[in-house]
Amino acid sequence: MPASQLCEPGPGHDVLMRMLRSAVRVPDHGKRVPFRFVRIEGDAREALGERMAARSRERDPSASEAVIEKDRRRFLHAPVIVTVIAAQGEDAKIPASERLLSAGSVCFALLQAAQAFGFGAVWLTGWAAYDPEMRRVLGVGDDEAIVGFIHIGSIRQPAPERDRPDPAQLLTDWTP
Repeated sequence: MPASQLCEPGPGHDVLMRMLRSAVRVPDHGKRVPFRFVRIEGDAREALGERMAARSRERDPSASEAVIEKDRRRFLHAPVIVTVIAAQGEDAKIPASERLLSAGSVCFALLQAAQAFGFGAVWLTGWAAYDPEMRRVLGVGDDEAIVGFIHIGSIRQPAPERDRPDPAQLLTDWTP
C-alpha cells in the first residue's frame, strides 16, 4: 500500500494497542523484547516533516524544492505512524542479528494486524531511519536501530498489485 494512498481515519489508541498486542507475539529468543515503539500522530507528523525537510536541506544544499517538499510531507498521509526500534546493544547470549529479526517480525505482524482491523499499512524506512540527526530527534539511542516506520490509515483506493516472485523458482530441496 503506497503511503500516499492512506488517509484519515486511523486507528484510535485502543485499536492501536490491540494491533500492537498482536504484533509483539513474535519469535523472541531469550525473551529479550528487543523492540520498542514511537508513535507519530496528529501535529507531531507535521513537526517531524519540518525537521526532516530542514535536515534534508542540510544534507544536500543543492536538493530541489520537490525533494525537500517530499520529505516535508512524508509523514502527513497516514494518520498514525509507528516507529519500530530494535535493541542492538551488547548481549552475551542473543546476537544482534536475532534481535533485529525479531523487531522486523514485529513490523510485519503490525502490517498484518492493521489489515485485520480494516486499515491499510506500509512499512517504510528511507534515509531518516539511518541519519544520526533524525535518529536523535526521534530519541533513538546509539545501541538501537530504526527497523521501520509503519504508516497506518484508511485506504483511499485499492493498492495496485505488483509482480511477486514465483515461489517454485525459489525453492530447492536439500538431499543428503
